[in-house]
Amino acid sequence: MTRPVVGIIGNSALLYDEYPVHTGGVMNSSAVADVAGCMPLIIPSDPSLVSVAELLDLCDGFLLTGGRPNVHPQEYGEDPTPAHGEFDRERDNVALGLVRACVERGQPFLGVCRGFQEVNVAMGGTLYPEIRELPGRMNHRMPPDGTLEEKFELRHQVRFSEGGVFHRLMGAKEVMTNTLHGQGIKTAGKNIVIDGHAPDGTPEAIYVEGATGFTLAVQWHPEYNAAQDPVSRALFTAFGDAARSWKCGARSTSRVA
Repeated sequence: MTRPVVGIIGNSALLYDEYPVHTGGVMNSSAVADVAGCMPLIIPSDPSLVSVAELLDLCDGFLLTGGRPNVHPQEYGEDPTPAHGEFDRERDNVALGLVRACVERGQPFLGVCRGFQEVNVAMGGTLYPEIRELPGRMNHRMPPDGTLEEKFELRHQVRFSEGGVFHRLMGAKEVMTNTLHGQGIKTAGKNIVIDGHAPDGTPEAIYVEGATGFTLAVQWHPEYNAAQDPVSRALFTAFGDAARSWKCGARSTSRVA
């Protein structure tokens, strides 16, 4: 039996400062292939090249990756400011509709960092442009210098709701995670359940209540060291199982038994 296909939502970038490319981190593909047990397929996130309908037919699940550009605040009714940083309107136009379609169909997705924020915005939620500027919040951004290992090191705890989806999935109420984001959830979208928080109250783990498919999303980057880290491994294994169920014609649930 062939592996389920997981579409990895790509990011736009410039190679050599002038050649446009669609990119996907190797660690995303490795986590999908080696831990989830699926075939990774990088999706060019440009609505002039792909459609949501085609992607739904082609793929069994989707990994909504992290990325430097942020969701444009017009998507949640606010004006852009310098604090909102860079944008990728093409990705917005693919990913947000894709999230809503997956929720409606029960097709699985896993949201990571920007992908976590896309899930919230797609469901009608809003974002803070810069978490570290809020009273009582820590700096969730990655260190500006250092090795890749130092940037992705485990830096804070995430506490899950007692008996909730993530608590059951992880087999633990608290886990350690990395943190490499500037923005965060301001108001939760429709049916978005915030199931895990950082020590400063920042939302870190969500799912869509009432959805028939796997709709988990996390604010950290579980793709890093996914095969060795028990938190990442549990998340990608469950996502892979959901993609296999979809491929076989079953409607899996986002609620982990």
